[in-house]
Amino acid sequence: MDAAWLAQQIADPSARGIAASLTDLIREGTITAQTRLPTVRGLARELGVSSGTVAEAWAELRKHGMIRTERRRGTVVLGPPDVPRPIRYERLGQWGDRLAIDLTIIRPDPALLPPLEAALTSAARAEGLNDYARATITPGLRAAVEPDWPFPARGWLAVGGGYEGVQLLCQTAALPGDRIAIEEPTGARLLDILERVGVQIIPVACDEQGPTPASLAKALRARPVAFVYQPRGQSPCGHVVTPERSAELAALLEPANTLIVEDDGIGELSVSPMVSMGTRFPDRTVLVRSYSKSHGPDLRIAVIGGAADAVERVRVLRSFGTGWTSRILQDTLAHLLADAGVREGVAHARTVYARRRARLAAELAARGVHTGGSDGLVLWVPVRDEPAALVTLAAHGISVAPGSRYVVGPAPRHHLRLATTRLTDDRDELASLADVIALAALGGTRLSPST
Repeated sequence: MDAAWLAQQIADPSARGIAASLTDLIREGTITAQTRLPTVRGLARELGVSSGTVAEAWAELRKHGMIRTERRRGTVVLGPPDVPRPIRYERLGQWGDRLAIDLTIIRPDPALLPPLEAALTSAARAEGLNDYARATITPGLRAAVEPDWPFPARGWLAVGGGYEGVQLLCQTAALPGDRIAIEEPTGARLLDILERVGVQIIPVACDEQGPTPASLAKALRARPVAFVYQPRGQSPCGHVVTPERSAELAALLEPANTLIVEDDGIGELSVSPMVSMGTRFPDRTVLVRSYSKSHGPDLRIAVIGGAADAVERVRVLRSFGTGWTSRILQDTLAHLLADAGVREGVAHARTVYARRRARLAAELAARGVHTGGSDGLVLWVPVRDEPAALVTLAAHGISVAPGSRYVVGPAPRHHLRLATTRLTDDRDELASLADVIALAALGGTRLSPST
């Protein structure tokens, strides 16, 4: 496409104006799919603007699936705008229905989930049922979660799962173009969410004790509006923030105005105590605790507790849509949390999940593959070559998640993420599985513990 012709179609040469003009031309069919657009520099020259302005417009079009940059062909039109997709998350588990062993998605073991019948029956008689008054959190649910909250929360809200809570907090804290600091690697869905919100992601490197002080200090120099991290059971690495590390990070955050978002994704299934920044910064810390993996994915519920103004912004945003989480679901969870038998069952599930994770980690270590981490429902497995390891495992009927989905940019090392919740408890079967994973990780011949 001729740059001069395209420039004539653009009345407003701002980044937003360029993107809007291109969107109109693509929608009406004046510019068709597979059309190669001018170079950024060429169009910028014709418009009399900086290359950065055109690049910003291209980024907006790319976010909505209208263009794609290819190495040899340059930037090519794909078609009219599409709904932004969580690309990293959608690609996870794409082989799961065709392979015998699926270690891609963290799926709770149905045998370790509490029965819901009595809790649902009790919740169906909840006070105020079918009233349009918006129940940010029911009295029963607040009474059930507040005693175990790691700091005094000034705002409370029940939401539709942990990721929805984190998404709404980031969406209400940041404007497009703002910066949010986040540990790396981190959840694939969370990276999709932040890209959809339109923020600049500032990665914070981690070690076995969580985000490193040096990396957080560097990230804070970019003045992020929020810092999102997982204090325990971190996915994908399984590290746990210690009290000493938390104090180091708090010293760095002390002079900043950054909102602190703590994602407690596995909640009561974590084997580690919760160390929260909220004990130091209750006015700008919000904890998101999910109960999906411990009490049932179909409850679709998490609780947000913390800084009143941050929680209130989420409540206001939700009022444009669902408004509130079903009282039935809230009081179902409240009933489960208060039930002594259910608490024993969750404690048993926590033990079983930890044992499964530890056993596979030990089997892999015996074969020369050291995974690290001490908590969580996944293993972060280093491999020599990620694509080759994926193919090797698929050839043996095993699907796993590629580690590249969990980082912002190119990863310095190759990894795989393995969900451990549904691992076999048969030691011989587990040893055979470890043989194949080690084979894929090391890129060698079939291994046994003796080799």
